[in-house]
Amino acid sequence: MRIVIQRVREAKVKVEEEVVGSMGQGLLVFLGIENEDDSSDLEWLINKLLNLRIFNDENQVMNRSLLDIMGELMVISQFTLMAATKKGNRPSYIRAACHEIAIPLYEQFLILAEERLGKKVAKGVFGADMKVCLINDGPLTIIIDSKNRE
Repeated sequence: MRIVIQRVREAKVKVEEEVVGSMGQGLLVFLGIENEDDSSDLEWLINKLLNLRIFNDENQVMNRSLLDIMGELMVISQFTLMAATKKGNRPSYIRAACHEIAIPLYEQFLILAEERLGKKVAKGVFGADMKVCLINDGPLTIIIDSKNRE
C-alpha cells in the first residue's frame, strides 16, 4: 500500500462536474493498493498518517499531527501509484490490486480513518475519472509505502 500525502488548505474532488468530496485544512491522500496488501498494511499506514507531525505549532515548527489540529482528511484511490517504470517508457500497472482486493481495503481504510479521526473523511469515487483541485500548504508532500517502513 502506498500513499502520497499533501498538506492542503482546502481540496475538492469532482466526478462528471459534480463535487463528490470537499475539505478544509488537513491532508489530501492518494492511496494505491497492490495485490499483496492486507489489513496490517492498512493499520500501519493509518496510524502513521494520522500521527505524522507535519503541521506547525505556535513556534512554526512541524510538531503537530492531523489529530492534534483536528484537521480534515480526503482519500482518493489511485491505482497509478503502483506503476512500475523500470522497463521502457510505458508504465505497467500489474502490481495494482484487482477490484476484488482493492475495493474492500479502500473501504476499510476509510472506515478506520473515520473511527480514529472522529469525523467524516471526504473521498472520491473508486475507479472513476476524477478531477482533484487543491491548494497546497507549504507545499508539503510525503510518500509512504507500507512495504518499505523507513
